[in-house]
Amino acid sequence: MTLATDTLAAPARLSPALTVACAAACGVMVANLYYAQPLIALIAPSLHIGDGFGGLIVTLTQLGYASGLLLIVPLADRVENKRLILITLLLAAAALVALAIAPSAALFLIAAAVVGCFSAGAQVIVPLAAALTHESTRGRTIGNVMSGLLAGIMLSRPLGSLIADIAGWRAVFGLSAGLMVLVAIWLAKALPRHQPPKGDSYGQILASLIHILKDEPQLQRRAVYQGLAFAVFNIFWTSAPLILVQKFSFGQKGVALFALAGAGGALAAPIAGRLGDRGHVKLGTAVALFTITASALLSGWAAALGSVLLLVVFAVALDAGVQINQVLGQRVIYSIRGEARGRMNAIYMTIVFLLGAGGSAIATLAYHAGGWQAAMLTAAAIGALDIALFATEFLGSRTR
Repeated sequence: MTLATDTLAAPARLSPALTVACAAACGVMVANLYYAQPLIALIAPSLHIGDGFGGLIVTLTQLGYASGLLLIVPLADRVENKRLILITLLLAAAALVALAIAPSAALFLIAAAVVGCFSAGAQVIVPLAAALTHESTRGRTIGNVMSGLLAGIMLSRPLGSLIADIAGWRAVFGLSAGLMVLVAIWLAKALPRHQPPKGDSYGQILASLIHILKDEPQLQRRAVYQGLAFAVFNIFWTSAPLILVQKFSFGQKGVALFALAGAGGALAAPIAGRLGDRGHVKLGTAVALFTITASALLSGWAAALGSVLLLVVFAVALDAGVQINQVLGQRVIYSIRGEARGRMNAIYMTIVFLLGAGGSAIATLAYHAGGWQAAMLTAAAIGALDIALFATEFLGSRTR
């Protein structure tokens, strides 16, 4: 009876205040994955981490996030969602405090993995927002919430650099811990309770992930589309600081401002949501994938011309394309199995994250092999593969 009442009482549209709260929470949680990227050169010598192991700081945080996607996010289909989100926020805050005061490399690296794990709570918020919204406006809601998440990704690097420049790298994690607590207080007051149906045990929920992936071709497709798009995104943003420093003589603040300008792509999320709500998922996906591929290709040309302005334009366009494709993908998967949104999102984001991490690895190899041009050609080739895979949807429709 309670479940039926909760379902019927779901609002047709989240209030603006609650939407802002969800978007802010997603942004500050996912930002924890990226603060350390521009700070490795400061953190590693401070904790006596060797040059060859500095990358572990970011790698362990991302591995922790992947574990959280698989182990925590599926709990959204069993545990009361508000409670789960608040617990992940507070545990992430505690781990961030440990990062800020860590006296040794070992303790820092362990805390980094824990931060990543509980930051996956952001991926509980997105399906919860979708569940609390009527089908007719679900895409718009997802777009608004995801704009906060992408803003967190894009703003974390420049903000981390600027704070570290003023107060040192430990202050970055201390301030983030404070943000987690403030957001937890905000959501404790703003979020409604949402209890999923009582059914499978936690072990059965985890075991069902394979079956859901196997049985849902749209989930498979949307995860791969976004995973390849995210790989292009990571190739661009892993290589961009290198070309800005080497060719354009940017300092740390200049790189931070470039990243800040690129965050404008987050504004495309609400547009994507409206496209999805009006039934234009395939059209929006096609535009997004072509924009991503063309932006990567033209970014190589812009650097050859020596134009930072054009690089900014293509960075914003690429980010917008990735964001549009992400929102449309989640709009599709949240409409497949309402009772398994947490698991659907866990599968989707894990595939996206793993393919995106491959892009980060490829970026380093491509850049060192042939510079910015090689990196962008590689990114464009991955984008072209994404377009080719998307085109098979239409071939399948004709065959049927």
